[in-house]
Amino acid sequence: MSLTSALFTGLSGLTVNQTRLQVIGNNIANVNSVAFKSSRSLFRPQFYSNDRSGSAPTATFGGSNPSQRGFGAEVAVIEKNLSPGTIEATGKSTDIAIDGEGYFIVQGDSQNFTRDGSFVLNTSQTLVTQDGKFLQGYSADEDFNIQPGTLTNLEVPLGKLTIAKATSSATINGSLNANGDISAGASILQSAEMLEAGGVLPTDASLLTSLENVAAPGVALFADGQSMTVRARRGDGPTSTALPSMTLNVTPTTTLGDLRNFFQQATAIDTSVAGPAGFTPGVTLVTGPGGGVQLNMISNAGAVNALQLSGSAISYTTGTNPINFAETLASNPTGESISTNAIVYDSLGTPVDLSLTYALDSKSDAGTVWRWYASSADDSNTLTFDPTSDGPVVGTGTVSFDNQGRYIATTGNTLNLQRSQTGSNTPLTFALDMTGMRSLTDPRGRNEVTISRQDGIPKGTLTAFDISDTGTIIGSFDNGLTRPLGQLALATFDNARGLIDTGGNQFRTGPGSGLPSIAEPTQLGTGTVRSGALEMSNVDLSKEFIDMITTSTGFNAASRVISTSQQLITELLNTTR
Repeated sequence: MSLTSALFTGLSGLTVNQTRLQVIGNNIANVNSVAFKSSRSLFRPQFYSNDRSGSAPTATFGGSNPSQRGFGAEVAVIEKNLSPGTIEATGKSTDIAIDGEGYFIVQGDSQNFTRDGSFVLNTSQTLVTQDGKFLQGYSADEDFNIQPGTLTNLEVPLGKLTIAKATSSATINGSLNANGDISAGASILQSAEMLEAGGVLPTDASLLTSLENVAAPGVALFADGQSMTVRARRGDGPTSTALPSMTLNVTPTTTLGDLRNFFQQATAIDTSVAGPAGFTPGVTLVTGPGGGVQLNMISNAGAVNALQLSGSAISYTTGTNPINFAETLASNPTGESISTNAIVYDSLGTPVDLSLTYALDSKSDAGTVWRWYASSADDSNTLTFDPTSDGPVVGTGTVSFDNQGRYIATTGNTLNLQRSQTGSNTPLTFALDMTGMRSLTDPRGRNEVTISRQDGIPKGTLTAFDISDTGTIIGSFDNGLTRPLGQLALATFDNARGLIDTGGNQFRTGPGSGLPSIAEPTQLGTGTVRSGALEMSNVDLSKEFIDMITTSTGFNAASRVISTSQQLITELLNTTR
């Protein structure tokens, strides 16, 4: 019966418009949900009944069209609108927005996908969603290199991770006075004369415990178990600087050669460098006027390399100054020179002292050449006297300048500073960059040299982090260092509308979505990410209100069909009375 069919046709109109109103209500309810994607409902006719199929035209008949009656509407599809929402800044480092087609990958009981970037750090300092699912990405190894390929939970250990960086280069800037005198002469110190017991002239092989002072025969200079500490100073007058102290422990096998080498190390004399004419840097044995042997100490060139070993520079655990040094008449270190100190760092972030000395080596029409010396009180060779080492001396070389005072070249500028028995990597190897130096005439006769920068960093603790456009989590440490801690991974789909919404702003793969293509941000169409921001809902309220009006109109019209059909059926029934 047609009237009865009209009732069901009107009912279908009520049903589809009621469904559409539910979709609109859900969109409006989530207008402020982070990264919410709105939906729309599309209708289509249900089936049709053919009253007449129609006929084809003939030579005597023009043909007829089919006559069909529809039986209402049905919901064709409820479709997601995947257009991006507005990105708004929040200032919170764990908030992340995607500017592109990608989805965050989160892991709970199963793998899900979301555009909602309102992540938080849990008690284990791991990035998770608001409902506790782990954000997935690529981790960094111990050297802070990102390891792509295997997804893992992303940890940001604020306040727990500590690192340091060893110095690999140091930059030296300043100007050396080109108008000074070329280094000449040397500081020459000689010890009291010594003989072996019985008046035998000692050699390097002589035992210290067998030595006597020529002025006090029969009295041993050294005893087994005695310790001697030297605290020499380098430089002229009150501007001199202290050299690292060094201690020699006397044993029954300690020789005069050991003592000679000990003083050479304690005074940081670099024997690899030739001295001015007539002077050979180092400590040697010479025969004194009294017939005994003296330690003859000759410094490196330049007034700043002059040596001081007077007063309390030498101390002993027992005895009273069994050996001392005096400056000879030939001692006359002169020439333009300067010394400066700086701090570098080993692999544990331990500060390591570095001393640099410059002495004018030569002048010519082509320019000037300066000799530089490097030493360190923290070189492990200074901790315990080693007869085979160079003590605090860690390097030497030259730096040359043209006749305009401009830098030309440096030699020997890679230093190897020993750090054995300290727990850090050894040696500490770093380069000195002197390209910024100049050698010009200073009207006040001054030299100005400083280590302006070095790339080593002391121990630091992770205090903050940020996320780059490529999804790399950059950790900031309180020592100024920054390092990558991990990288976000994003997923794209051949048909993102085929994803199944599981609620809570999360999706899982569906039969029509295809498998996820996983890559770092900016790759495979994933887009970039924005730290400290969130994607807002893409709901257009104006459109939703218009759709609500048209939906309510459709609902009212469909209900009118039902009420009208009911009236007609009533009239039909009344005709039988």
